[in-house]
Amino acid sequence: MTHHTFLIEAKNVGERVDVFLSENLHPLSRSQAKKLIDEAKVLLKGKKIKPSYELRAGDVLEVEIPPPASSDVLPEELPLDILFEDEDIIVVNKSAGMVVHPGPGHQEGTLVNALLGHCKDLSGIGGELKPGIVHRLDKGTSGVMVAAKNDAAHLHLAAQFADRTIQKTYFAVVVGACKDLSGRIESSIGRSMSDRKKISSRTSKGRRALTEWRILERLGHSLSTLEIGLRTGRTHQIRVHMCEMGHPLVGDEVYGGRTRAKGIRDELLRDVILAFPRPALHSLKLRLLHPRTLESMLFTAPLAEDIEALLGRCREILK
Repeated sequence: MTHHTFLIEAKNVGERVDVFLSENLHPLSRSQAKKLIDEAKVLLKGKKIKPSYELRAGDVLEVEIPPPASSDVLPEELPLDILFEDEDIIVVNKSAGMVVHPGPGHQEGTLVNALLGHCKDLSGIGGELKPGIVHRLDKGTSGVMVAAKNDAAHLHLAAQFADRTIQKTYFAVVVGACKDLSGRIESSIGRSMSDRKKISSRTSKGRRALTEWRILERLGHSLSTLEIGLRTGRTHQIRVHMCEMGHPLVGDEVYGGRTRAKGIRDELLRDVILAFPRPALHSLKLRLLHPRTLESMLFTAPLAEDIEALLGRCREILK
């Protein structure tokens, strides 16, 4: 069990305790914070409080974080492409098709299962089903990810993500030839009002999302490869922004990639693009400060083989 103590300052007076904890023990969600409070793992002057308790100046909160691994998540010996590892963090090149953490329909074969099989212990702050997880990639996205092996590392990395000091760079293949050489997309995005499974800028409760991009290569009038800088980390952010700028990701069935590709005139090229089974998105680079040494570290994941093969085939067709 890991203990944390918070002394409440004037700026937090009046804030609900569950909200405060979710903001200061990132990525602890508000529901996870409420669960800790309900289980008496958050005490004020040695007494249990309610999630709705409004903080006062000088309050001292004592918080207990559950132990790292849950018996519900089984360690599995699964292949891991490890880019870096020490006593605090592990950096991997996640394969496309691998879910990051267990959830409905995915109790086995996840990155968390693989990490537990390799590391044995991970940080516990993320909760029983998400030990070590400080950020995530979609199932269909490949590339570099970092996980925390202890709570101190978890809190430090989570603070960097919250402060947006971690630099995240992606490689993407989009449908169509982008006219501009670079661009910046800023909008508020959230759950779509018409389809709750999708994210959209057409929402009543959006959060600011900022994406920067530049062209690496144009493949005729049909495709472009982009380097994308993610300045915020919203769900499906790149996929939504590429769709809304009129150049959805190749293979992205949810956000229009397949629909747009059906309009490609060259039949052979169209068939190759439509056959690509996932959104063509790869987490290329991750720059962060090491949580113990504070050294600036840059990790790069080689471009996924399926994306390399896709581009190679398309270049051959367009010769």
